[in-house]
Amino acid sequence: MLAGAALAGAAPAGAVAEGRSIAPGVAYREFDVRAAAGTAHAHLLTVDLGNPHVRVGLLHPGAVAARATVSAMANAVGALAGVNGDFFDITETQHPGVDATGASVGPAVADGEVLKAAVPNGQRFGPALPPGATTEDVLGVGTDHRARLDRLSLTGSVRTPAGRLPLKGLNQYALPQNSIGAYTTRWGGASRERAVCGTDTDRAAGCTTDTYEVTVRGGRVVSAATAPGGGAIPADTTVLVGREEGARQLRALAVGDAVTVTHSLTSASTTVAYAFALGGFPVLRDGEPLSGLDATTSAVRTAVGFDGGGRRLLILALDGAAAYRPGLTVAEEAATLRSLGASDAFNLDGGGSTEMVTRDPGAASVTVRNHPSGGAERPVANGVGVFGTG
Repeated sequence: MLAGAALAGAAPAGAVAEGRSIAPGVAYREFDVRAAAGTAHAHLLTVDLGNPHVRVGLLHPGAVAARATVSAMANAVGALAGVNGDFFDITETQHPGVDATGASVGPAVADGEVLKAAVPNGQRFGPALPPGATTEDVLGVGTDHRARLDRLSLTGSVRTPAGRLPLKGLNQYALPQNSIGAYTTRWGGASRERAVCGTDTDRAAGCTTDTYEVTVRGGRVVSAATAPGGGAIPADTTVLVGREEGARQLRALAVGDAVTVTHSLTSASTTVAYAFALGGFPVLRDGEPLSGLDATTSAVRTAVGFDGGGRRLLILALDGAAAYRPGLTVAEEAATLRSLGASDAFNLDGGGSTEMVTRDPGAASVTVRNHPSGGAERPVANGVGVFGTG
């Protein structure tokens, strides 16, 4: 038995459970998928975004650099259902003495607020991206209640007495080389030292010592340090971390200098503001699988699809029980979502992270519906939550 949740028994091979309503506009069902590696067992949430009493949002543990189980995050905010989300900084074995931050790879937006931007492509955790995909790819739902696949890139600057400097990071576990990144109260209390490790093409590369950190409070520099620090950041404070050329630029600042930091995420395809967005990578677009999808590596997976109008979400999590653990390839995942009526689909973190929870009517807490492949819930960086608004 998992703490705060109970595992549902898996359906026998060949069985397709009837769907049932969790709440108006939200249904859950289970079914088997025949795949090259054997039979996979799928758990599916269908969400009607056109229903005014339903919305989806980002589940997160309250800080970017933190982790929590899907059930804990869902229970904390009263979600009807949820699944795990983006890939994240889970281990730092390549950098002895540097702690993993738990922060997600891609951009994140919660309740319309930008929490973070994407790490460089070479710094991501997870399977290889399909050709043309980047860490800036997101699944999002706009304020118009429509789901979209998009890219969200960071737009920002640091205005100093000497001029305007480009901002290339926001609450990220890894910064681009020669850049400046901003850390806000949303980052949490974790050390920022991981931000200066690795390169734009190799996350296992060493940590640079050419670094500088500046703390800005109330629009003024209040302190500086030669290396990234840690600890909670007050709401009125921004910490700027520079590496290589970015460090040189920050060294020109003195305590008392006026500094203004601005940042936002810019969409590649829409002017509609996002109520919710998180990272991963696309696998299906306009009814066609992306070229170059992995068709050989089977695994337990999590994915989200939606129909052509972006009004119906299909949230899929595979079961990690021993009988079903081979799972699906990414190509089979895309084909499965297309067979369910999705025109577009997005792959999220999988393996031991894959988890789906739902809340029975009147229940005080959610129930874990699939068997996590690691035998217990894994704390993750974020997730997709389904909420009732009535």
